[in-house]
Amino acid sequence: MVGGSSNKVDDVHETSIRIEGDDSTMVEIHKVCLPPNKTIFQSIKHNFSEIFFPDDPLHKFKNQKPSKKFLLGLQYFFPILQWGSEYSFKLLKSDVISGLTIASLAIPQGISYAKLANLPPIHGLYSSFVPPLLYAILGSSRHLAVGPVSIASLVMYSMLKEVVSPTQDPALYLKLALTSTFFAGVFQTSLGLLRLGFIIDFLSKPTLTGFTAGAAVIVGLQQLKGMLGITNFTPKMQIVDVLSSVFSTTKEWSWQTVVMGMCFLIFLLATRHISIKKPKLFWISAAAPLASVILSTVLIYVLRAHNSAISTIGHLSTGLNPPSASMLSFDGTHLALAVKTGIVSGILSLTEGIAVGRTFASLRNYQIDGNKEMIAIGVMNMAGSCTSCYVTTGSFSRSAVNFNAGAQTAVSNIVMAATVLITLLFLLPLFYFTPNVILAAIIITAVIGLINYQEVIKFWRVDKFDFMTCLIAFFGVLFLSVQMGLAIAVGVSIFKILMNVTRPTTMVLGNIPGTQIFQNIGRYGDAKRVPSFFILAIESPICFANSAYLQERILRWVREEEERIQANKEQDMKTIILDLTAVTAIDTNGLEAIVEIRKMLDKRSYKLVLVNPVGQVMEKLETSRTLELFGEKGLYLTVGEAIADMSKRFKIEV
Repeated sequence: MVGGSSNKVDDVHETSIRIEGDDSTMVEIHKVCLPPNKTIFQSIKHNFSEIFFPDDPLHKFKNQKPSKKFLLGLQYFFPILQWGSEYSFKLLKSDVISGLTIASLAIPQGISYAKLANLPPIHGLYSSFVPPLLYAILGSSRHLAVGPVSIASLVMYSMLKEVVSPTQDPALYLKLALTSTFFAGVFQTSLGLLRLGFIIDFLSKPTLTGFTAGAAVIVGLQQLKGMLGITNFTPKMQIVDVLSSVFSTTKEWSWQTVVMGMCFLIFLLATRHISIKKPKLFWISAAAPLASVILSTVLIYVLRAHNSAISTIGHLSTGLNPPSASMLSFDGTHLALAVKTGIVSGILSLTEGIAVGRTFASLRNYQIDGNKEMIAIGVMNMAGSCTSCYVTTGSFSRSAVNFNAGAQTAVSNIVMAATVLITLLFLLPLFYFTPNVILAAIIITAVIGLINYQEVIKFWRVDKFDFMTCLIAFFGVLFLSVQMGLAIAVGVSIFKILMNVTRPTTMVLGNIPGTQIFQNIGRYGDAKRVPSFFILAIESPICFANSAYLQERILRWVREEEERIQANKEQDMKTIILDLTAVTAIDTNGLEAIVEIRKMLDKRSYKLVLVNPVGQVMEKLETSRTLELFGEKGLYLTVGEAIADMSKRFKIEV
């Protein structure tokens, strides 16, 4: 409440002065006190903990025995030790069911997303085996289902193919993909260990919504290659180039491929619609991709002698993930590309994984540790890069299926990994006749869910700037490139932050009759100006980025008020009250701006009064000796007390 008596001040002893008014009423004037003295070390420690440890992760270790602290430390880094001791057969039953359910979705999606990244399909299955096992040990979410995702696959392909062709030099392309995955893991783990997770907050929701929608459209259009049976398709990602390639290769279209693709696409979309309308039937959409793969494979096998127009996956080597540490390349001309690709794909996958984990944690009323998640996802990507896996994270579609299937713990990821293991060892030959068109249909069905038009409508209603940011990200991805669209949208988000900092809100306050409440006169129609007083409020820290603007804006407010008083022939303005309640911080530029404002107002015979500076601001006003310029009666705790005291001292009738 701006200017009201309920403003929070530091917990210090207060002194007060009682002034006897003409009407025999007593007006109590409180003294604004300094916060408790702190040493430089205490101030640095407090600021450091607030920035990097806002969740106080060490609170569980307080007043514990050394042995207990050691156990808590192990549980902190390995959450499986915390819930594993309480695990039961009842929980196992639920986790097995959910694990098998998400495996039926993860196997076809893994193959599909690997092809989206232009990697051999087998690497999609590799990435669905090792990372889930590691996440089950290190992750703090009970419902996050780990594996390859469409956005990270698309970003990796779009960035690497600009330098290395996956068709002309597949060995080098695979090396760079694995190296990028390693750097993505290093970056993610570093953010978690250094507790720098706030960096990913620069990817605002409008930015991510627009980016994922644009990427979904590009991914969907790219799948026209498989849906139409096109052989010579453009490697470019812009919408104009993709559509041009589609319509310039009409002679390559295969009617058999189109018919099969449309039939299964309609089937997949229908099952998805059923599961959305009736969540209890989630298993229908979860089983639909695997059912489509099985059915289409059987059809191609039966009709193989009569149907050579539909391309298939072909041979997939059976066996566990082969070691790939020797394939990581840390020198040469492509190192910078691998680092850049790793950081971009790492940020996006980290943002998606944490957002998905928090979403389902809130539905079950538990919390996940963002820094633990960063470490878990980072470690599984570093280890994955050494075991033939590419970038993985928590998938929304698989996590939703996992949640609806009744998963209770991360054991569901272990069950999924075990199912993928069996597939890698024994079942891969069965995928030889799986048509590529089915993989394209599965990807299209998955990315449709990334287009959140309802959120875009909400942006339009709530914040037009967020709506614009969303559109910039969307069209940037469509017409420029995936990374350029993301970069522009992030730039717009940062510009918004700078605008909020450099152009803070200032307002004129008025008194709500019969109360000691002072509010914005533009917002509250019954708030009235106080004769002889002009009350201004600032709702922002005062720093080097906005001090000059605030100085100019306050003087403009004063000039406009003078013109209004002259036009309405009202009582002359004598005192200007500056409410600092919402000013959370101030630097030396801000202090100098206040001094300059006071000097300019003094020359115009106005008295400037400060009201309710918070602890940090009060401390700097005192140490800089700025308060000495205002004198004994230049600082008050509330706007009401300032008006009461100044009216009494200068015999102003209010």
